[in-house]
Amino acid sequence: MEVAEGKEAITRVQSLSQSPLSKVPPQYIQPPHTRPIFPSHPPQPQTQHIPIIDLFGFDPTRTHSTRDSIARASRDWGAFHVANHGVPTSLLHHIRHAGLSFFNDLSMLDKLRYSCSPGAAASEGYGSRMLVNHDDADQVLDWRDYFDHHTFPLSRRNPNKWPEFPSGYRETVARYGDQMKNLAQKLMALISESLGLRPSCIEDAAGELYQNITISYYPPCPQPELTLGLQSHSDMGFITLLIQDQVGGLQVLRNCGGDSESWVTVEPLEDAILVILGDQTEIITNGKYKSCVHRAITNPDRSRLSVATFHDPAKTVRISPASELIDESSPAKYRGVVYGDFVKSWYTKGPEGKRNIDALLLES
Repeated sequence: MEVAEGKEAITRVQSLSQSPLSKVPPQYIQPPHTRPIFPSHPPQPQTQHIPIIDLFGFDPTRTHSTRDSIARASRDWGAFHVANHGVPTSLLHHIRHAGLSFFNDLSMLDKLRYSCSPGAAASEGYGSRMLVNHDDADQVLDWRDYFDHHTFPLSRRNPNKWPEFPSGYRETVARYGDQMKNLAQKLMALISESLGLRPSCIEDAAGELYQNITISYYPPCPQPELTLGLQSHSDMGFITLLIQDQVGGLQVLRNCGGDSESWVTVEPLEDAILVILGDQTEIITNGKYKSCVHRAITNPDRSRLSVATFHDPAKTVRISPASELIDESSPAKYRGVVYGDFVKSWYTKGPEGKRNIDALLLES
């Protein structure tokens, strides 16, 4: 099933995977240097794991140790799981079920009723291609379909643009967005405090907090060694809160010391939430905390679902390193940037790891 999306008709990845397909089409084949490596022998037990931080329901007597744990994980990984986060685990199950039901139980014609606006970056709705104004001859497509929901500010929230099926879908997305925003605000306060900043530092810099919820569906792929479900990138905004199903496939890039880096697969934890630091957090912390480069690999036999909730600044605000973190011994590492300009660069040039934030680095 094809649908106009941008300059040409785009085939939904789910339709491709359901056709008699032994090889992926050329536009989905990654260049050799970005392809995932699948070991020919059973892997040894993984020695690196994303940190798991117990928030203890935000118990104020535990705040000091929680901040210390967040500081270590933010420096070393740019990502961490949180447990006892206060979001009802039943809601995590409901949002996963709602997304899976949309992709698996609706006909393609019904799904296409919610298609993204052609050619528009970050357009709300059902899509397959994120980047626009990109040279089609050079663009490699992700093996993924998605549904993007605009949930905050409330002026952007229009549930009529969301699926009516399954029953309760719209209510589940709205409740989920409310809970994720509350968690994001608490985490941004802890991240700020962990650097000696006032709790509201990051949220104040945002202007008005924007939230999108993207449910991503990764169908089975006949050649996972040639494809990526989502190419290597760091997120644009402040923090992303992500849950995945039990199939797994998310990988983060871990600095192993010096110039050595390796991809670490993020173990799915059913009731935990993965916190991913974005580029604006790296900028405002003057590089003390790093945005996390991550990607998604594909699976030959099983589909995979994830739900990512993005928390970003308003497009009109300018993000710069916090003045409290700048002095003679620690000069600014990044030039300030209007967030809307940063987003435009991301969607037109493509992510390619951290190329967009690296362009803001000041010469030391």
